[in-house]
Amino acid sequence: MVKLYEGGVFLADGKEIYTDSKELKQKTGLEADKAKASEGTIAYGIIKAHNKSGDMKKLQLRYDSMTSHDITYVGIIQTARASGMKKFSIPYVLTNCHNSLCAVGGTINEDDHKFALSAAHKYGGIYVPTNLANIHSYNREMMAGCGRMILGSDSHTRYGALGNMAVGEGGGELAKQVLGRTYDFSYPEVVAIYLTGTPKPGIGPQDVALSIIGAVYKSGYVKNKVMEFVGPGIAGLPIEYRNAIDVMTTETTCWSSIWVTDDNTKKYFEVHGRPEAYRKLDPAKLAYYDGCVYVDLSTIESTVAMPMHPSNTYTIHELQANARDILHKVQEDANKQLKGVKMDLLSKYHDGGIWVEQGEVAGCSGGTFDNICAVADILRGKSCGNGAFSLNIYPGSMPAFAELVRNGRAADLIAAGAIMRECFCGPCFGAGDTPANGEFSIRHTTRNFPNREGSKPGDGQMSSVALMDARSIAATAANGGKLTAATDIDVEYTNPEYHFDKGIYEKRVYNGWGKEEPDYELKFGPNIKDWPEMPALTDDLLVKVCSYITDPVTTTDELIPSGETSSYRSNPERLSEFALSRRDPQYVSRSKVMRQMERDRRAGKGLTDEVKAVYKALEKAGLKVDPEGTDIGSTIFANMPGDGSAREQAASCQRVMGASANFAKQYATKRYRSNCINWGMTPFLVQNPEVFELGDYIFVPGLRKAILEKNDDIDAYAVKPDGKVTHFKCSVGALTDPERQIIADGCLINYYRNN
Repeated sequence: MVKLYEGGVFLADGKEIYTDSKELKQKTGLEADKAKASEGTIAYGIIKAHNKSGDMKKLQLRYDSMTSHDITYVGIIQTARASGMKKFSIPYVLTNCHNSLCAVGGTINEDDHKFALSAAHKYGGIYVPTNLANIHSYNREMMAGCGRMILGSDSHTRYGALGNMAVGEGGGELAKQVLGRTYDFSYPEVVAIYLTGTPKPGIGPQDVALSIIGAVYKSGYVKNKVMEFVGPGIAGLPIEYRNAIDVMTTETTCWSSIWVTDDNTKKYFEVHGRPEAYRKLDPAKLAYYDGCVYVDLSTIESTVAMPMHPSNTYTIHELQANARDILHKVQEDANKQLKGVKMDLLSKYHDGGIWVEQGEVAGCSGGTFDNICAVADILRGKSCGNGAFSLNIYPGSMPAFAELVRNGRAADLIAAGAIMRECFCGPCFGAGDTPANGEFSIRHTTRNFPNREGSKPGDGQMSSVALMDARSIAATAANGGKLTAATDIDVEYTNPEYHFDKGIYEKRVYNGWGKEEPDYELKFGPNIKDWPEMPALTDDLLVKVCSYITDPVTTTDELIPSGETSSYRSNPERLSEFALSRRDPQYVSRSKVMRQMERDRRAGKGLTDEVKAVYKALEKAGLKVDPEGTDIGSTIFANMPGDGSAREQAASCQRVMGASANFAKQYATKRYRSNCINWGMTPFLVQNPEVFELGDYIFVPGLRKAILEKNDDIDAYAVKPDGKVTHFKCSVGALTDPERQIIADGCLINYYRNN
């Protein structure tokens, strides 16, 4: 059972929930002072210790360390260099776990890795070589600590189960940190995730995580908030079990997470040779939370998230009992969103069951030591079969892999027909193990967004992904690919003890923190390019709507595809050619036209007849225009853009392609909105987007003044191709003073150059 409380709750002694102040007073003798009790959460104490503003309502945070992988670190370092960086101001971990296949674009992936190693020398960073560890596995093992905060350029930066608040953000926010600046944010609400009971045998962390995601995502119950895990159920969960739940909190759209810590946490740090990283974290005797998610772990069932979102959850038994109806519904819902291809799930139901072709246990959520040992227990002495089904296992780190070899679990898996792979995040974002067209894959990874598995709808390819726990994936493998819940099989789980070999990292990781070498030469591959110049915001703005998306949610994978495009993320111009390519293939050509118009205007080549006609229509409507002093750009509209990855390229590619703004009813995540701001795109909010459509122009007079003078009641005008002008209102929502100046200056790089 997962229950959402309608309002806030008091938590007494970390155990008892109260919603009534009189009952609280009667049973505990404690006064229901919400303001004071709000300071009793674990989150409040950690945030306060990292806040430099002196005002807990308007935070200016400095993190203890930060981390990036080989899709994002080049852009971050290039941004920081262009902004005047001389050294990394905090420990910065550079991992190589995304673009590590080195199979696309010749040498460009390995060139990026060598760039990162040279940057670690020059600026004082920590370099983790290719395939040695996934980003989050390494940071859990070597960087997390109780009471600390870590900022990462990967959305799944979550180490809350280790008492460490962690946040995934776009590259601009990390550039600020290495430049010694702060992360500015209004104090978030904190929601209690109250765990009670004990999971049944066969129920794994993904089952728990998906059950929570399914309950909270659609309502936005924890959006941009902190999820604080409390309650008696935590004590019975091993640390890796907690880690695997915690990393999935990203899929709720929460801002960060934190858990109470205990002897299990302490042992984790001792095993990893860092006992000093532990301290006990508990809420105060009385803590107030802005909401509560009550989770009875004993009621959680084997769960599956069907395409195309982690919140699209069913119990496996429910799916089996209603296979035709559910498969048809999921298929039809997907096909309403997909363009040019069709998903076929109904064909997977035959011979008395639902059949899948592929299983994946990988990455920061699936590839933990405990999960893989459980898979080995299920498959020991069995066979995955020699049919269409295949099973691939990716341990999260080489120390974990080494222990699986030493204790025999790797041999058990190989003997059963599973393939043991390197430490690599590819299956999670479409850069490895892409299923065949029409196939159905079950994965203990983090996401199952459309095309996240690597297929290309524009080329007529479509495969499907469901998320499941490693235990049920193993049960399915033992059943030859017939979807099976782990609770339906008899298994004795051995739960072997873990022994961490720190020497594996000591021999290979370069740790240059505090040892920067200013004269060390950066190593640039031919694909690594500087950011192009971004123009400052003019007094007025004229944009053309070059994409108009009416889907309920637009993911970052749709704004900039993952997979093979990742290899080009060190080259802003080349990567921008992929913007919206899988969602709106004509966007790039439309936006390029607008970019050229602006370049011609700035070069004094005059305006096109189309733009002249727009200005004429505006003047006819009684508006004052300044054609020679108005920035011309492109824009997109989406109902709720930015769900998913933290990757800044979802915004920067639009900017490089000539975009000046986004229009939306709301933004799916803070991180995507921050990415828009840091790349100089005004994040407009509009409640009546039907007043404009694809191909219309939008004129926003006095925008620069409105931004800088904090006027959130902004007049805008939609201009139809026939010259009809329609007035509408829009706003930009809450912006900090630096964010307003960043938009006015044109991007974060310009802001630092100017300030």
